[in-house]
Amino acid sequence: MNVKHTVGLSSTEIAGLWTTYINDSISICISKHFWQHATDDNVRSLVKKSLELSQKHTVEIKKIFEHEKFPIPKGFSDDDVNLNSPPLFFDLFPLSYVYGMSRLGLVAYGIFVSNVARQDIRAFFSQCLQSTIELYNESVNLLLAKGIYDRPPMIPYPDHIEFVQKKEAFISKWLEKKRPLNVLELSEMFFNIERNYFGLVLLTAFIQVTKDKVIQQYLIKGKELAQRQIHFLNHTLIKEDLMGSIMVNSEVSTSTTSPFSDKLIMNLVTMLNTQGITFIGHALSTSSRTDLAGEYSKLIPEILQYGKDGADILIDRGWLEEPPHAPNRKELAML
Repeated sequence: MNVKHTVGLSSTEIAGLWTTYINDSISICISKHFWQHATDDNVRSLVKKSLELSQKHTVEIKKIFEHEKFPIPKGFSDDDVNLNSPPLFFDLFPLSYVYGMSRLGLVAYGIFVSNVARQDIRAFFSQCLQSTIELYNESVNLLLAKGIYDRPPMIPYPDHIEFVQKKEAFISKWLEKKRPLNVLELSEMFFNIERNYFGLVLLTAFIQVTKDKVIQQYLIKGKELAQRQIHFLNHTLIKEDLMGSIMVNSEVSTSTTSPFSDKLIMNLVTMLNTQGITFIGHALSTSSRTDLAGEYSKLIPEILQYGKDGADILIDRGWLEEPPHAPNRKELAML
């Protein structure tokens, strides 16, 4: 006899659904602005697919929450996007945006799938992961077709494999600042440069259209933090006779009218900053050269502090939607 147990949502399932709803509601607003102004048919089609996926996710999550009698997050809506504003970015940046955000989505959905147990929630996040893989592949193919995909550094193939012979000598060589970069370190360096360039374009645009001086100064601080990361990583690559990545500054238009609410801008920057901590932490875990490990170790507290400063602004403005949390048992017991 098959016995089916009816169980509620666990804390990890709520976390995944709630986070996805908030992030997709942001993506819907941004995709609507991109789609409104896209003139390249291929880019417009890709942005439309991204928009439809985000809309589908929010509808399905809303159904799950309604069935569970769980409060629907407020998230973001048409009140947070001005579709009458001029384009803030040139036509190819939406392609880069879909590429960058789908890469983040692959990481997030992979974690969510492995964290949930209820069959319907596993099925939902598995479908999210599969559709995001398809979106990512389409974005890479389009970047390649347009000749704007920035490939990671190439290295000569080794002609043999190596094993460690002496532990002491290996550790000394492995931690040596001057040893050649290995492929694990190169990969992390390249994608952290790419991620920071992506953030730099967004911050440049948001600084240009934001009228609130407190928020503007916060965004300028974030831009400087991204620039320092790019400079260190690029400088390290150049010293190793490896070409660094070159930023394309022409992604941002001259518009000074914001398509997005300050609330959306601040929440998006905070979300991307949180992802930055994840990726820098991963880079630290795979990098053994002392100069890289030292720089990554210094960056993490800076990124954390920047995130706290952003959270303070959001809280002061009443813009930070609080994630569902466990009850305060001591407060309930009046202890």
